[in-house]
Amino acid sequence: MGEDAADRVSPLAITLPRLYAIVDAGVLARQQMEIGHAAEQLRDAGVTLLQYRDKTGNREQILRNSEIIQGIFCGVDCRLILNDDPALAVLTGWNAVHVGQGDMRVREARTVLLPGGLVGCSTHNDEQVTAANAAEADYVAIGPVFATGTKVDADPVVGLEGVRRARALTRRPLVAIGGITPANAASVIEAGADSVAVIGALFVGPGTVGAAAHKFLKIMGAH
Repeated sequence: MGEDAADRVSPLAITLPRLYAIVDAGVLARQQMEIGHAAEQLRDAGVTLLQYRDKTGNREQILRNSEIIQGIFCGVDCRLILNDDPALAVLTGWNAVHVGQGDMRVREARTVLLPGGLVGCSTHNDEQVTAANAAEADYVAIGPVFATGTKVDADPVVGLEGVRRARALTRRPLVAIGGITPANAASVIEAGADSVAVIGALFVGPGTVGAAAHKFLKIMGAH
């Protein structure tokens, strides 16, 4: 019996590392932390998948900060992803974008990227997971798994059961996000996630970013 086209993993699909670090401009501002300092700590900790998220910066600020991150990770085997805007993702040279439910659709975003570009998609329920799978997102993010203070307009918590359901609905790489800490990260992986996306638990203070990343990697057996 043949498999549905939506169930086949895209040729562009990636193998995700256990830790998906998200550098959020708003969090950095609250912590009074320079983006370069944060990026250096994550690089030195061994992070190999990083997203830059900036919900308030203008085009020039986003491109400038993206250039700082890219310079720090130059020569390092790390995939860099920009949040929301595929056109800016092309201009950064990263050619990889993460879109939410209120952003450009997966297939539309892919047409903006250069050939070989990568599109990840946020989902918050079974219906959205199924849609992202059908749209052939390169990875599907599900959350929030736990309560989170990083996003003020967060969707309802899906819990570990939501991760399990998402795993059953897609064979694409699965990222879990929302309220994930060193204390619960292993349980999220056990529930079926390939990777955990982390913001708040990494950026708890200027000198702790690298140590926090090391702790996540060690707990999940990835470092």
